[in-house]
Amino acid sequence: MTELPPATDAAGNLHVLGALALELAGDAPVRDNRVSQAQAGELAALIAADLAAFAPGAAELELVIVGAHYDPVEVLRPGWPLHRELDDLAARAPGSSRGRVIAFGAHEGGLPGALTPQPDFAGGPLRLVPFVLTGDPERVAPVGDLFEHELLERGMAGAATALAAQSMFGLQVEHARYLTVHDLAAMTSLQYEHAGLAPLWPVIETALLAPDADAWLDTPPEPLVHYTDGEARIAMFSTQAWQQRYAVGLDCITDECRQRAFRQHAHFEARQRQLAAVLQAHGVPVNFVHCDAGADALDALA
Repeated sequence: MTELPPATDAAGNLHVLGALALELAGDAPVRDNRVSQAQAGELAALIAADLAAFAPGAAELELVIVGAHYDPVEVLRPGWPLHRELDDLAARAPGSSRGRVIAFGAHEGGLPGALTPQPDFAGGPLRLVPFVLTGDPERVAPVGDLFEHELLERGMAGAATALAAQSMFGLQVEHARYLTVHDLAAMTSLQYEHAGLAPLWPVIETALLAPDADAWLDTPPEPLVHYTDGEARIAMFSTQAWQQRYAVGLDCITDECRQRAFRQHAHFEARQRQLAAVLQAHGVPVNFVHCDAGADALDALA
C-alpha cells in the first residue's frame, strides 16, 4: 500500500495508488490520449467492477480515475504528482466519499488541473490510466495489502474494460492489467536493467520512495551522481579531472592515445546526458556541478 504524503488527509483517510496498464501491440497508432467526461465515467465504472471483483473491500472505498493514459515516467515521479492531482481534485467534490466513483474526463479537449499527458512521452508501448482508492485505514489497509501481494500476478482487467479502453482511446491493446505503483516501479527497474540503466535505478527509487533521503551513484566508469535535497547533482568533470578519476595512469604522449582519451571522455559525457535525461523524465531536478582537477568531487556534490 502506498500512502500519499502526508500519511492521512484531513479526514484521516489512506490511499492506494495504482493504474490500469495497457500493453499496446507493436507500432499500432494511438488515436486519443484522453476521452470525454461521459467516456471517463463509463471506464471508471468498469474499473470499479474489476477492482471489487478482485478485492470486495474495494467497493467500500472511493475510486478516482482520469480518462487519459500516460507513459510510466509520468507516473513514477517524486510525490506521485498525477495521483496527488486526482486526490486533490476529488477532495473538492461534494458528498460522502465512501463507495463513490469519480472520473475526470476532457471538456472541449482539455483535462482539469495538471492532468494533461505530456506529448514528449507519447508513443510508448505501455500506457497507464492512474487511479486512487481512498478510505479510512480499516478499510484501505486490507485492500492495499492484497493489491501489493497479488495484483501483479492476478490483476488482469476484465475483457469489457480492455475493449472499452481500446475503443475509447483508439489503440490496439494486447494485454490490460492492474498494477500498484510499487509493481510499476519493479517492472521499470527490470526494463532499465535490460536497457543498461540499472546503476541509475537506486537513485530514482530513492527519489520515489524516500525523497528526503540521500543516494549515490559512485561506481566508475559511471558518472558520479548524488541525490540529495530533492535533486540529483551530477559531477561535470574537466578533461583533466575526468582523467584523474576515470583514466588513472593514462599519460598520452602520442596522437593516437590522445584521440582515444578524447573519445572516451566524449562517451562519458554522452552517458552523463543520458542519465540526466532519464532523471528529468522522472521529474527529478538535475543540477550539474563543475569539478576541476584536484578538487574532491564527493565534497562538491555533498
